[in-house]
Amino acid sequence: MKFILTSIALCLVFPALMAQDTIPSVQPQDTVPAVAPAVEAAPVAEPAAEPAPQPSEPAPQAQEPAQAQPEPEKPAKKQSGEKKIYYGGYINFSFGTYTSIGIEPMIGYKIIPRLSVGVKIRYDYVQYKGSGPEYSYSNYGGSLFSRLSLFKRLYLHAEYATYNYENYDVPESPDRIWVPYFLVGAGFNQPIGGRASLNAQVLFDVLQNANSPYKSWEPFYSVGVSVGF
Repeated sequence: MKFILTSIALCLVFPALMAQDTIPSVQPQDTVPAVAPAVEAAPVAEPAAEPAPQPSEPAPQAQEPAQAQPEPEKPAKKQSGEKKIYYGGYINFSFGTYTSIGIEPMIGYKIIPRLSVGVKIRYDYVQYKGSGPEYSYSNYGGSLFSRLSLFKRLYLHAEYATYNYENYDVPESPDRIWVPYFLVGAGFNQPIGGRASLNAQVLFDVLQNANSPYKSWEPFYSVGVSVGF
C-alpha cells in the first residue's frame, strides 16, 4: 500500500520537476521593458536678436500724375487793343485819259473781327491827255473807310474821300478845287508772313461829282501791304 502511494507521489512530483527544468525562469525585468530615463533636450539656442532698424526717411513714393480736371469754359477772349489796330499803305493807279499814280498810307481799327474802320491820306501825280492840251499836276486829300470781311481773304470796301485838284477849265488861271468821292468795291487779302499781308482792291465812284476828272464808272485800282488786317 505504501509502495503504491509512494509510486503515485513520484509520478506526480517527477513530471513537475521535469517541467521546472525545461521552462526558463522568467525574471520580472525580462517581461517589463526597462524605461530609459528621459533625456533632457538640449536647449535650443535662440537666434541672436537683430538690431533695431534705424529710423530712415520713407522712400519717396512716385506721385501719381494729377488727373486733368476739365477747365470751365471761358468766354472767348476779346482782341487786345494792339491786335485790333492794323496799318499799311497802297499804291494807286488809274490809266486812260486821266492817268494817276499815287501813294496812300492808312491805319485801321477792328470794331469786331470782321468789321473795321480807318483813315487814309493820299497823294497822286496826275497826267491828263484829252482833246485839248496835255498837262500834269499833283493831287492830295484824305478819306474815311470801312471794311467788312466776307470770307477768310475776301472783303468789301466802302470809302468816302475828298481830293484837291487843280482846275484846268481855265488853263490861263488854274484854281484848285475839292472833289468828293464815294468809292465802293471789293478787295483780296493774301498773307505773306507773320501779320503782314498783300492787298489788292478795285473800287468804283458811285457819287460821280460834276468836277470829278474820272469818266463814269472808271475803276480805281489799289495794290498795297497791310500789317495786322
